Amino acid sequence: MTPRFGRTELPERQANALRQAKRMEWFTLAFLAVAITLVFLVMGSSQAMKAAWIEDLLSLAPPIAFLIAVRVVNRPPTAKYPYGHHRSVGVAHLVAGVALFAMGSFLIIDSGSGLLSAEHPPIGSIVLFGQTVWLGWLMMIVMALTIPLPIYFGRVKMRLARELHDKVLYADADMNKADWMTAVGSIVGVAGIGLGLWWADAAAALFIAASILWDGVKNMRSAITDLMDTRATTFDDDEPHPVAKKVDAHLRSLPWVAEAGSRVRDQGHVFHVESFVVPRKARGLTLAQLTEARDGCIDLDWKIQDIVIVPIEELPEEVGGSPRERQSERNR
Repeated sequence: MTPRFGRTELPERQANALRQAKRMEWFTLAFLAVAITLVFLVMGSSQAMKAAWIEDLLSLAPPIAFLIAVRVVNRPPTAKYPYGHHRSVGVAHLVAGVALFAMGSFLIIDSGSGLLSAEHPPIGSIVLFGQTVWLGWLMMIVMALTIPLPIYFGRVKMRLARELHDKVLYADADMNKADWMTAVGSIVGVAGIGLGLWWADAAAALFIAASILWDGVKNMRSAITDLMDTRATTFDDDEPHPVAKKVDAHLRSLPWVAEAGSRVRDQGHVFHVESFVVPRKARGLTLAQLTEARDGCIDLDWKIQDIVIVPIEELPEEVGGSPRERQSERNR
């Protein structure tokens, strides 16, 4: 059998999670299409409603980026793309982050200028079923209707993002949280206008803009550092991913290994691992031992898409710690 680099298929559990995630993203796009239309019809001259409408438009970016990425992610490695196409997830993550950052910056300037210039946005009335109705009531009703589903979507996507180690899906779940918070902020802003607080609308719009900008900064920073091959982290960037320690522990448990240290590159859903091992006896090292060690590491975690094991005389400090720690390992 001709050997190939890495693996492109997902285990059954993760494959099922990916199918569920794709369904959730299509449901999200359908919901957003309805929400964007309704908000546009009632937004009037309210700054908060305008910001909420733009935020809903931006919410299209993560689902679309995710659906595009998963179409190419499982393509096998080629001579041109020897590491496969898993990095498409990282590219999609960056695109979503840049879109959020750019629009958040624009909205902060737009909303802030309205607040500083003391604009008094008028909210008129319309005739509905023969009755004159203040448009603010319709605004608040529409925004209230857009709250429940984003809460549900966000919880499901967060669980799937953890299962798939998918940072685009995590960013989308974060956007769903921003969606319902934006709806609440818009309701408060419109209600403030109804109570005679002219500044409440611009203040709510500024709050929404700041939330969008923060989402953009956070996701853009995470995507850039992943593409720069920072050490692999958990799906929410909360801490270093434990897979490196698992690989090192497995390698150190092998009778022919004296020391081991690994560096892990986040490829998207999966990792590329480079493990450096110091053999106890370099002369007796065989290809069969290296192959067995490699296969054992791949079996530790489905996210280990590919691994290279490099016999070496001494561990680099980047993977082996301080010289004192290395000496301690030798004395064991």
